[in-house]
Formats: sequence, C-alpha cells, structure tokens
Amino acid sequence: MEAVSYSLCRVWMLFLLFCVGQERQIAPPGLVQSSCHSRIFWMKLNKLLLQGKFFQLEINDPYAGPVLLDDKLASRCGYVLSEDVWGNPVFRASVLGCHVANEADELFSLTVNIKISSFASMRAAVTYTYPMYCSYSSWASREIVCEENYMEVSVKTDVPAVSNDYTVAWMSALPETQNVAYQVWQLMFVSPSGRKRILVSDAARLGYSFNNTLSRVYLRAPYHSNESEISVVGGVDMNMITSTSMYRQRWLLLLIDMTVSCPLDGTSFTDTTLTWTVPSVIPTLVLQESTFFSKTILMGVDGQHIVNPDRNNYLLEHNKTHIEITIPIGAEGGKLKSSVCGGVYGIIYSIDLFLEHTWTDADWQTTKYTVIKSITTPFMPQIPTVINNTLPEEKIFNVAFGHFLPDVSLVAITIGNVPFTLREAQRHGYNIYETPFSNGTKEFILEVSFDDPYILKEYVNRNETKYTLLVNYTISVGPEMIPYYHSAEVECVIADIEIPEAIGYCDEENLYLVIPVFGLHQYWNLYLGTKLLNRHTALTNGYLATTNATHLILQIPLFAVGVIYEEVSLQKIKARFDVALRKVRTMETLQTFSVSCNFNSPEFILCYPDGTVIISAQMKTVPGIDMSRTQLRDSSCKPKDYNKGHAFFKFHVTTCGTSVRFEGDHIVYENEISYEKETLPGQSQPTITRDPDYRLTVLCYYRAKETVMLGAFISKPSASHPSGSGTVVPRSNSAVHRRIRQALNVVSRVSKSESFMDFYEPNVAILKRPTEPVFLEVELKDESPDAELYLDNCWVTGSLDFNSTPRWNITVDGCEINGSEYVAEFCSVAASSRVRHPSHFKRLAVRTLTHRLEQVYVHCSVAVCSAANTLPGVPCRGQCSPSTERNAFPGHSSAHLQGYVLAGPVWIVEPDLR
Repeated sequence: MEAVSYSLCRVWMLFLLFCVGQERQIAPPGLVQSSCHSRIFWMKLNKLLLQGKFFQLEINDPYAGPVLLDDKLASRCGYVLSEDVWGNPVFRASVLGCHVANEADELFSLTVNIKISSFASMRAAVTYTYPMYCSYSSWASREIVCEENYMEVSVKTDVPAVSNDYTVAWMSALPETQNVAYQVWQLMFVSPSGRKRILVSDAARLGYSFNNTLSRVYLRAPYHSNESEISVVGGVDMNMITSTSMYRQRWLLLLIDMTVSCPLDGTSFTDTTLTWTVPSVIPTLVLQESTFFSKTILMGVDGQHIVNPDRNNYLLEHNKTHIEITIPIGAEGGKLKSSVCGGVYGIIYSIDLFLEHTWTDADWQTTKYTVIKSITTPFMPQIPTVINNTLPEEKIFNVAFGHFLPDVSLVAITIGNVPFTLREAQRHGYNIYETPFSNGTKEFILEVSFDDPYILKEYVNRNETKYTLLVNYTISVGPEMIPYYHSAEVECVIADIEIPEAIGYCDEENLYLVIPVFGLHQYWNLYLGTKLLNRHTALTNGYLATTNATHLILQIPLFAVGVIYEEVSLQKIKARFDVALRKVRTMETLQTFSVSCNFNSPEFILCYPDGTVIISAQMKTVPGIDMSRTQLRDSSCKPKDYNKGHAFFKFHVTTCGTSVRFEGDHIVYENEISYEKETLPGQSQPTITRDPDYRLTVLCYYRAKETVMLGAFISKPSASHPSGSGTVVPRSNSAVHRRIRQALNVVSRVSKSESFMDFYEPNVAILKRPTEPVFLEVELKDESPDAELYLDNCWVTGSLDFNSTPRWNITVDGCEINGSEYVAEFCSVAASSRVRHPSHFKRLAVRTLTHRLEQVYVHCSVAVCSAANTLPGVPCRGQCSPSTERNAFPGHSSAHLQGYVLAGPVWIVEPDLR
C-alpha cells in the first residue's frame, strides 16, 4: 500500500512539473553554452543576444521551486555569477551545491531559469528553463575548490548506519565524547582567537554550508569569515580555515579534518607578461611534507584544459615550493581591452585561468586541489603613435595613427582649428580609412592635400616650403565609449620654390634692375642696406619703380642714395647698386642683386659716410684757366687729377681747411675751390692782375643723428639735404667772403708734448702709453683779434663717427668733468711767434684712467664769442663760467658760429709694443 501511495505521489509531482513547464520556454539557439569541468557546472550566456536587455537567474529546486540567485546565496550554495573577459555572463555551480540533484555521487543535475526582460523591474519577463547535467565519479579522497567567492572542501567517508544500541561502557571509555551531541553533526573551528564549536544550523547562519552526501562530507565557506585567518605561504597570502567536523553514534566518534586554504592573490605583472603563483605545498593541508608527492599539475583557460601550454606561449613551471603560470600580455584565450585613465590611453588584459594540482601524502590518499582565478592586469599606458608616411612628390599628407584594439573608433578630427565629423571630413576632401593588422590591432589613416586651406605653409631654408598639418583626433574607447583626444603636428619640407634671378643694365645716367615679382612680400622682401625697399623708400631716394605681371623694374639714377662708387676718377665713375633679397620672417639674406656700370660724368661731388669728399669740378670762366692751379682753402690741397675743363679733388672733411657748422639736425662741412691769382702781361705798364669774380663753394650735408649715411648726389643745390648729400655752388668773391664769415674755420692737432711746440703730421700714427696724456690743440682761423674760441662739449669714442657709442664725456658746457674712464684738463695758452692771438686757441690734456679702448678719437663741438655776437658792453666770460653768463652771448646758440673738430686716431699701446 505504501508503494502504491509513493507511486501516485511521484505521478502527481511530475504532473505539476509538466504544468509549470508549460509556462516556460526553451532557450533560443546560441543563447546558452554549458559544460561540466572538474565537477563544476559551467554555463555561459551570449551577450550579443542580451544587448539592451535585463536578466536574472533562478535556481530551480526540484521540490521548493525557483530560488532567485543573489550574492549571499551564491557564496553559501557554491554558485558564481560573473563575466568572462569578453563580457559574456558566466554562471558556475559546484556539483555539491544547493538545489543540485545528486544520484549516488556520480550523476548530478541542475536546472536554471533564465529570465530576460526589457525593463529593469523585470516585468513582462520571458523565462527560459535550462537544465544542466554533470557526470563525475573519479572522486579523490579530498577535493578542494578555490572559487572566486567561496572555498569548498569535500572528504570521502563512509558514515555507519544509525543504531539504537547504547553502551555505557563505551561512554566511560571515551569520556570526551560527552561534549559531542548524539547523532548530530557539529563543527569545531580553530583560530588564533581560540576554539569554537557550533551546530550545522548555526554554521548556515554564519554563511557556511556543511552537509554530507552518500559518500562524502563537505564544507563550503566564504572568504574572510570571522573563523578564518590569513597566512603567508611562499610569499603568497592564503585564506585558511582550520575546522573539524564531528559525528557520534553508538561505539563510534567520527572526526573529519575539514581544513581548507586558498590563495588570495599571487599575481605579478611586467610590461609583457603576467604571472600567477600558487604554493606547491600548503603546510596546513600537508602535515607530513616528507611524504608529499605531486602527481599531476594541469592548467586551463576559460574552463578548458590546456594540454600543450607551449602552443599558446603559456609557460607552466613548478618546483618544490611553487607553481607558476606565465601568460604573455595579449595571448590567446585572454582579452585586451582599451581604456582611458587620467586622460591617458592604455590597455588592460584579462584572462580566466584555473589550476588543478593532484598530490598524495601519508595522511590522505589523494588530494585534488582546484583554483579558479580571473586575472586582470593594471592599466598599462599605451601612448598612440603618429607616423608620417607622406611622399613629398605626391603633395598629400599620409598620416597613420595607431595602433588600437578593435574596441576603439575614430569619431572626429580637427584640422588646424576646424572640427570635422568623419562624414564632414570626407565631404571636405579628406580621406580617412582603417588598416587592420594580423595581430588584431588597427590604425587610422588620414590623407590631406598640401593645398588644403587649413594646412600651414611656411617658407624655410633657401628654396623650400614647410607644410604643417595640425590634427587633433577624437576617438571613442571601449564599450563605455570614453572619449580620448590626441593631437599631433606633422611636417613635410619640399624644395618647391625657385629663387628669383635679376637682370641688370645701364644707360647714360641710370642703373636698372629687373627682378621677378613671384614670392615678393610673401616669401621675401627687397632691402637697401638695412632699410626695406618699398614704394615709399623708392620715391624718397629718387628711384623709379614700375611693375608688370611678372617683373619689377627699378631705375636708379647714378647719383641716387644707395649707389656705391667702386672707382671714381676724372675719366670715369664705376658705380654699383646692390639690393638684398631677404626672408620676410627671419631677415636672412638669400641673394644679392647687383648691377655695375661705368659712367662718364663731367661734374659731381660725392660725400662718403666716412667723411671723404670727391669732387669733379668744372671752372666756368672766361677766359679759361689752368686747372692745375686750382686749390682748396688750404693751398697745399691741389687737385689729384685735372684736364682742360675739370679738376678732380679728394680730401677728408677734417683737412684742407674744411669748416664745420650745425644747421638744424645736419652737420655741414664747407670748403672752397679757387685758383692761384695769375698776372698777365699788358701792352704797357702797369701789370694786369686777373682775378675773375667766380669761385666754387663745396658743401657736404650729414644728418647728425644717422650713423650710416648712404650715397652721393649730383652737384645741384636743393632745398632739403639728405644725409651725405653735397653741392657745388659757384659764387663771386664777395659772396664767398660773406659765406666764410658765417662759418667757423677751426682746425685741430695733437701735440707731442705739453709744450705744444711739436705736432704730429697728418696721417702719421700716434702711439701713446695708457698713462700718457693726449695733448689736443684747437685753433680758430680768424683775423679778428677780439674773437674768443670755446670748447663747448668734448667726448672720447673709439670711432671717428660723430654719433658712435659708447662715448665718454670729458667736457660739458665748456667745463672739465671727472669721469671714471677719461679726464681732461685745460692748458694755458701764451702768446708766441706761432700764437698771435691766444684767444683763438684752446688746449686740452686728456688722460686715460682705464684701458678700455685701443684706438681713441677726441670729438669737440666749438663756439666763438666776439663783439659781433654779444650784447653791447657785455664781454666774453671765459671758458668755464656759469651757464647764465655763457648764454648771454647769442652766438653761443647760433648755428652760424658753432663748429666741430675731430682728432685721432690715437693708438693706446702697452710699453713693449710701442
């Protein structure tokens, strides 16, 4: 009767299960993969079929119905829910886990309900029922599983059948069994804090799972429980639980060692590999190490045993103390993932490993030790590279940006400062594509024409253009689509510019330069010396500039500013005009265009920047005169050359009686060409003296504020006088006399001693020791006895240039000053056979305090006080007097009664060089 009732009960339960199954569906193909490895159910869901969906797993208990899987249940019941390295959901369950149907410890089955919904609340969910089966009969005496979230130890044992017999004698023989409850399993934990004995029901509340099957007893524990401790074995942190299970029946006390120890980490990393280390011998699991014998060591990846690790470049090594698995970063079976950390692009490598170690020892016949480990490397920065594959002759930038994993996408670029989406970039004419590689990586190729308006172009070197591509990449990284930005500057230099060549020629009065206009003002400019040659400069200097579609034509008059006179004689002028071609940005001179010609000019005056004056003068008198008898103010200054109608003079403005004065911002040097008077015989007495009222006044104008003065000008007076200009003015004797009266005729000379009796000849080198003074004498060439000469301001320089620097003042407003470099002292002047009027002379002793210059020039500005330019009854006040008194005579500030003298050079040499 009982058998019939039992059969009816089974039929009813099957009917209920059938009815419930009608509400569930079979999982669609490809959604689930399952297998059984190392007595563990493995189930993997396809993430592609779950995209945009939510899912839950339920464990279908054959008696209690579905049980929702959560973290607390998972660690206690032997379940793991995680993801593999590819992002697929993975479910693992121990065959000794909760709700697993167990048939004789050999056949195991587990049914899982997969609930999928489009809503986070899981409403309207579709449920797929998926049964899994596992056959496992080769149990070891002890098996330990170290999972991600739990530790499990199972021991093979035969528990005797329960008996009603009770013998007091046995109890008295073993009094310690009084503490063990009758026919109840208990657990005793040993930890540093002491011993703890608990019932199985209490263990479940603490997160443990303890049970027995037909032939085994097992304990499942979470990591880091209160009863666990951390120990270090061979440098690896181990989580250990020391426990003993106890069971008593008549004449029997069953004590089973349920100690378990699992590695917590043991991973290490280099730039190219990861290494997982597990101790070979764990002391708490092998009490008699001398009897330990390692039988087999197997490794696996993603739940699959690897028979030949070398084929995948895996390295499995072991010795007496450690087992090491070394995996190359990026090896097959794992996954590389792109990531961004702190604005830096990099990769992370993950791999799911497991290790099976089987050993024997004296206490246990066989122990099978299984560790399942998911390993992820730390973030490894991988700075992308930008490679310039540009072929200059194609004039198209070809830039490779990589290498990247497949989970990286290029979403936008910025060229210069202009952003483009990929579609906009393609429409603009940029070519963007991917290049894959055999190792699974890829790079992005960008092609941009050199002629693109956002390409920077710069003229460099002599005839090259530097093209610069400024690009900023925006990429999307990983499934999280993290943005990453990378900027690059790519350059290409091409010799694609032709340096222009100029053509020069001349006519009777002008020089011409014909210059191509290509690149003018874009790449280079024309310079006259240091001045930019533009239209304003050309007009100011008297050039005529015309242009056509291809060339600039410059017409330069012979006596225009900027003309260089290479050879000047009575017969010809060899003139040259130079224009420098310079880069716009760097001012580097690339080319000098020159035109040089010979000219025949009858009359001219050239005023050189160094003070040299060259004159070709024509004396227009009737009757004509002998040009060899012409002279300058100093009668010793004769023409260098002459012919019937012309005289050729060359002299310096500090010689030949040249006078100097200031007119506004100009220094004016003046001399006069005249001739010796000639007595002609008459037909009767007295003799006839010929003195035609015709002379030539020579004037050179220099700008006082310009240290470089260019060119010379034809001998025609003009209203304005550019620097370095000259004129030759014919005048009568009376006019010349009046002109001379308005200019100071002063000369300077250097005395050999303080006696001022013996002087150095012109053009003779003057050598002085550093301690020897320089004796300077300045003389006013004037017949007026009441005129008095004053040295107004005097200074020392290393150049004959009026405005050269540095300069050291030695007199200011007519008074000596004590400088740190040079000092001056006025010397008295007494009348003598040479000095007729002492007021016409001034003498100065200049001493060197520090040897700063090897070549010394002394400059002085002078003034004259006379009855003609002072107020009635106001006498001249002397060389150094109060400024109010010195300014009382108007001539002191009058440009017509001021002058300038220069002495030098004086060479300051050491005594052994003199």
